[in-house]
Amino acid sequence: MSRQDQAENTELDDQSATSSPAVVGDEAAEAAEIAAEKDAGRGLRPGQSAKSFGPSARRLIAQMAPERAYVIWGLLLGVISVGLSVVGPKVLGWATDIVFSGVISRQLPAGTTKEQAIAQLRAAGNDTFADMLTGMDVTPGQGIDFAELHRVLLLMVGLYVVASLFQWLQGLMLNRIIFKMVYRLRRDVEEKLHRLPLGYFDGQRRGDILSRVTNDIDNIQNTLINTLTGLVNSILMLIGVVIMMFTISWKLTLITLAIIPVAFAVTAIVGTRSQKLFQQQWDATGKVNAEVEEAFSGHELITVFGRRAESSALFEERNAEMYRASFGAQFVSSLIMPLMMFVGNLSYVGIAIVGGLQVVSGSITLGSVQAFIQYNRQFTQPLSQVASMATMLQSSVASAERVFELLDAEEQEPETADSVTRAAAERIRQGRVEFDHVRFSYSPDRELIRDLSLVAEPGQTVAIVGPTGAGKTTLVNLIMRFYEIDGGRITLDGVDIRDLTRRQLRERTGMVLQDTWLFNGTIMENIRYGRLDASDEEVIEAAKATHVDDFVAHLPEGYETVLDSDASNVSAGEKQLLTIARAFLARPSLLILDEATSSVDTRTEVLVQRAMNLLREGRTSFVIAHRLSTIRDADLILVMEDGDIVEQGSHEDLIASGGAYARLYRSQFEGGAAEPAESEEQEAVAGA
Repeated sequence: MSRQDQAENTELDDQSATSSPAVVGDEAAEAAEIAAEKDAGRGLRPGQSAKSFGPSARRLIAQMAPERAYVIWGLLLGVISVGLSVVGPKVLGWATDIVFSGVISRQLPAGTTKEQAIAQLRAAGNDTFADMLTGMDVTPGQGIDFAELHRVLLLMVGLYVVASLFQWLQGLMLNRIIFKMVYRLRRDVEEKLHRLPLGYFDGQRRGDILSRVTNDIDNIQNTLINTLTGLVNSILMLIGVVIMMFTISWKLTLITLAIIPVAFAVTAIVGTRSQKLFQQQWDATGKVNAEVEEAFSGHELITVFGRRAESSALFEERNAEMYRASFGAQFVSSLIMPLMMFVGNLSYVGIAIVGGLQVVSGSITLGSVQAFIQYNRQFTQPLSQVASMATMLQSSVASAERVFELLDAEEQEPETADSVTRAAAERIRQGRVEFDHVRFSYSPDRELIRDLSLVAEPGQTVAIVGPTGAGKTTLVNLIMRFYEIDGGRITLDGVDIRDLTRRQLRERTGMVLQDTWLFNGTIMENIRYGRLDASDEEVIEAAKATHVDDFVAHLPEGYETVLDSDASNVSAGEKQLLTIARAFLARPSLLILDEATSSVDTRTEVLVQRAMNLLREGRTSFVIAHRLSTIRDADLILVMEDGDIVEQGSHEDLIASGGAYARLYRSQFEGGAAEPAESEEQEAVAGA
């Protein structure tokens, strides 16, 4: 997906791609409860896969429907290849008959007929030999017909060469089907992730989601590549071999077919057990990935708090679970082949005894018995392969179930821009925001926002403060439509935000979060992400306005400096300035700042504050702040407690009233800490 296609989800990605620390914030527990309730409604426990092999297998096969033409060609090539292969043993039986008949013919007196030779043998009391001759094509005294033998052997070689060629072509067809199917599956999962609501990511471990997108899809691809061609050919081989065996001897064929019920019983018993273990294996893989991802992203905190031993112990526990499930799944599934070989050998013994008796009685030739024994081997081998591949497919279907569970997750309501929404979007000019008796809850049994009303006039800076869990982040999430309100309405310049598409709303909104998100690319590309059609001059202008140019000028490659995956080659403050420059370039009508200066030093904070002040000019701004010294100049300060606005006004008015805001302010600057903080800030400004 191109960055242009992703532009709609820029702000959502900024949060979800970093585990949503700023967005989840105070309400993470409630969001997790919502996700757990949804899983419970589907009868699933966290991390548990569905256990419906049949429906999931059929759905996986249905993913190949767009390649039906290649499927048909693959089956036709397989039929031809297998058809030629199964004829081979019968042709080889002809060669055996030519050699054996020639050897026997040389031992018979020349000049006699076959009937005369048989009569002479019976007269001599050699009835067994005579019976055997009745079923053979012999010419007494002639010997081996090498010319006929050469023609038969050349025919056999030609059959196998052509069969191999068609099998190679079939493999190309089937591999193309698999790769195209997996390509579409990856694309569908990627697009699905952009359609999922924020609440889904709040309730899922990021490592488990990544495991579904990577490991599970890789397992589907690898398993199908290793089994699909063999499975198709094995089934075709079984059909072809049974037909050829019936052309030789129906009695011997019945002995061979007697092992099928035993094979099905073995496969059912082993397959049921291995399916459960494969489900456990891939669930355990997701847990291990989640643990590794969390340990990697939180490496500094784990080290600081001395929790490396605990983290290693937890990983060891998860890894041990994965080992037990993986080893158990492979051990149980590996029982198929030896069990099937044992059953096949029993069939082989029966055919050897009965076939030998039939050769002696003259009802069948030695070459036919030899061909039948080969067919028996060919029958037992694909039957064992089918049983073994069936257990391997258990792993693929277990992974497919996890992927399908992601694809089936409840999406945001689809939206399409039309003339009505475009007309509504055109009316947004000034950025006046109004909450009109808004109600919202993460969980039906716990209402977070009961009846909230407020107005943010165009150009105002509205600061939102309050204790943890008060609903500050929820307020801006509702403005951005990351969650939908339960009652009331939110308007932007008189337009209900539900009358706009999410893309139209977010195109007019800029967001700067506490936790920055920068992708692997140049500084120029990261800033341009705010408005993809911006020129280089506009990007540089935004960078200068937000003090980004100050540090970029000292980089050897300037704006073409490539940021690595976690942007570790720039400081935390420089990252924050880059995100502010990105928002500045977007020219939003509405601006949301969520603790944008909490993780930077005092000097950098001054630069960030300057950049944000410039960014806020002429725009309605919502600022979430815990550090109250940063919002004293806000036009309106909202104090929230338990989802309600308990106070609102300017900094001076709220301090004078001596209410909740005054208590929060005194708790931060108790003991005269305000004056040193102000002095420190003044010194930083002077130094800057």
